[in-house]
Amino acid sequence: MTQLFVDYDKPLNGVASISLNRPEALNAINMAMRDDLWTYIQAARLDPDVRVLIFRGEGPRAFSAGADISEFGSAPSLHESREARRQRDLWALLEDLPIPTIAALHGFCFGAGIELPLYCDLRIATENTQIGLPEVTLGYIPSAGGTQMMPRIAPPGAARGLILSGDPIDARQAQRWGIIHRVVAVEELDETVFAVAERLAAADPAVTAALKRSIRRGLDLPKSAAIRQDTQTARRLANRLSDR
Repeated sequence: MTQLFVDYDKPLNGVASISLNRPEALNAINMAMRDDLWTYIQAARLDPDVRVLIFRGEGPRAFSAGADISEFGSAPSLHESREARRQRDLWALLEDLPIPTIAALHGFCFGAGIELPLYCDLRIATENTQIGLPEVTLGYIPSAGGTQMMPRIAPPGAARGLILSGDPIDARQAQRWGIIHRVVAVEELDETVFAVAERLAAADPAVTAALKRSIRRGLDLPKSAAIRQDTQTARRLANRLSDR
């Protein structure tokens, strides 16, 4: 029987959660876990009862220490496997979700272990959280989006420093740079995240989806075009309300 390293908790009060469950390996993300993440994110996207999705990491030491580097190699079959997974773009799927996503972070969040949370809408972290993009020290780049997402979230100069040095930062520094939205005590993480998720789940999902879409598209548009887009979206939502 294949061992599963990703757990999916069905929605409670509109809130579902996906947990990386490979604590003995610091939740390092291997190829099988990518497949499971894809499956569960798709399940959440298609389930009308899911209004918010939380990402967690099991074990006390890490949300995720990054990609499983033991799978990095040069065998043709591995390259073919990676290409198949690129065609099924996990990160685009996560970024395009119409529901709010929250990353509940603790311990080590390195490489893919912070790239995944960067695609989430909110990031709440414990005081012991360490964030870093150490790929440069290993001879490659943060190819899951770190080079593009980090400068869109943190100040560009700070993001460059993180990416080029590979040095980690703590939760408070990450909060000052806007990478983390809220820092809490370790014992308060789950309760805090679920409370925030329940509040988000209470909103009209059509409005939430429209907000996410406007933010995402607006980042790639001139400001005037983005504002016109928002005006059109607001009009459609107002018409929907008047038709009720």
